[in-house]
Amino acid sequence: MPASRRLSHHISQGDGIAVIVHVPDASAARAAEEQGAKALALDGPIEGIREATTLPLLWCGRGIPADADALAIRADDENGHETELELVVDVRDEDELEDALERLDPEIFLISVRGGDDSDDPVEWVLQLLPDVPAGKLAIADVAVANRDEVLQLERAGFDAVLIPNGSVRELVGTSPPDV
Repeated sequence: MPASRRLSHHISQGDGIAVIVHVPDASAARAAEEQGAKALALDGPIEGIREATTLPLLWCGRGIPADADALAIRADDENGHETELELVVDVRDEDELEDALERLDPEIFLISVRGGDDSDDPVEWVLQLLPDVPAGKLAIADVAVANRDEVLQLERAGFDAVLIPNGSVRELVGTSPPDV
């Protein structure tokens, strides 16, 4: 895969935290890139996605599509271990993180709020797990942030990226991307 489509490269380059946007279609992908997203997440195939964007694609759905550059898997998911795609291991607690380190030693972790109880603050939930990610690994917070302040809180804590639902990216990125 070309370096320009490596998820790890896109989320680790530049200043600040990268925003990855879950997109439902090619139009949303174009809009997210224009508003400053560094990567896109997909749950299913999207017709025309490669023509719509130059950003890396993180596959979060079932199976392994031809268009993906990175694949989100669980540590116990045997299907993704044989792929050429960058692996992003989805962890939800300390035990899963430890298991992922033992079984896979991935470069990128997706710290998910799924698994916290309903009374937990989603941002606090992912922040509690971040210190267990070893130095030198990349960490993505999978949390629906409400505003730029929450994005900055994740950045200050050490997250490299945040995975957000489709919506207005520009207000979460904080600055307009440069004109190209």
